[in-house]
Amino acid sequence: MIKIYTIGVYNSTESSYFRKLQENNIDLFCDIRQRRGVRGSQYKYVNSNYLQAKLQELGIDYKYIKELAPTNDIRQKQKDADKANGETKKQRTILGTIFKSEYLKQILEPFDMEKLAKELHASGAKNIVFFCVEEHATACHRSLVVQKLSSILNSEIINL
Repeated sequence: MIKIYTIGVYNSTESSYFRKLQENNIDLFCDIRQRRGVRGSQYKYVNSNYLQAKLQELGIDYKYIKELAPTNDIRQKQKDADKANGETKKQRTILGTIFKSEYLKQILEPFDMEKLAKELHASGAKNIVFFCVEEHATACHRSLVVQKLSSILNSEIINL
């Protein structure tokens, strides 16, 4: 049986981040960010080249699924909601209603989740993590992705 995990990077350190992956025997890392980098040096360990090299060193396969990343327009709607709520992306704990609605309509509904589920199953991976930057899964599109995927795979979701 496949277990589905989610992980964010905010409020982690390089050692705590990779320790979580190892402790949970993650064997496939799915990056669903639009841009595979984070500004500043604090989180440089999740910038694409460094991240992929470290995952390879740890024996964890890497898969980039750009089709699951929110568009700039959808992201802007969340930024506007954050501003209206007086919070930053790092402070947010839940996704805005507009973001969820637009993400579902523009990204998740047309995406072939059945095909992805078959690919994941065929990969032989048992512990698959979906990654984006927000600390809280409920503040990130990854929560919407894994919710849909887990219903197809009948999998447990664990937020790291």
